[in-house]
Amino acid sequence: MGFRSHETLARVAADLLPRFRVSTKVGYFPVPGRASEHSLDPERLRAAVERAARDLGREPDVVLLHNPEHSLSAGPEAERCERLAAACRVLEEAASSGVCGSWGISSWDPRPLGALAVRLPRPDVLMVRCGLLVRTEVLESAELLAAKLGPSQLWGMSPFGGGAADSVWERFDPGVFLREAERATVMQAAFRAACRLPEVDAVAVGTDNPVHLRELVGSLALEVDEEVVIRYRRLLREAAGRSQDRQ
Repeated sequence: MGFRSHETLARVAADLLPRFRVSTKVGYFPVPGRASEHSLDPERLRAAVERAARDLGREPDVVLLHNPEHSLSAGPEAERCERLAAACRVLEEAASSGVCGSWGISSWDPRPLGALAVRLPRPDVLMVRCGLLVRTEVLESAELLAAKLGPSQLWGMSPFGGGAADSVWERFDPGVFLREAERATVMQAAFRAACRLPEVDAVAVGTDNPVHLRELVGSLALEVDEEVVIRYRRLLREAAGRSQDRQ
């Protein structure tokens, strides 16, 4: 919404906000003539967290550093590590001073972050992609990053990849990941599988349809077949290994 989602939310749903935990992200900034640009500049990040609280009319419960890998593709490793650490310290300080409740990192592709995770402050939340359309190297990089950082919670995002309308869901039945697949819709089965790929504490989804949201919430009563998940992960690794051998 052109960087106006916070103030729009506050205007439309101000009386409801105290009943919810609100999380948001910082890292992208508006640029005249362009959609946005990414930056890890500490001053810009600090100002963005403060603006989020001001526009919402309350402190966000969680503020995530959005896709830090986008600004860490060039330069010596030690320099990139320090830039990431400085950005994380801004959010850590914002949480300790009460500008937000807690902080974390959200990464679409955590592979570049693994080598830079040394000497970072421990985040409250790490958010990564989850689900059946995430490549094995991204899944394993996310798990490795979580092991290095030791966040209090691991969150998942984009459980349906390109979206629930993607044609892949017409060609594949994710019900194989459930113990009682006959009780589930395709989207419910895909969502429950996403909660284990990797294993996460919460999953972020986007919808403007209450029926869809109710369907996903209802899926939480469905039991995942952990043996199928283990076999699936093994097959992914074997396929990745064969691909590397051919290269």
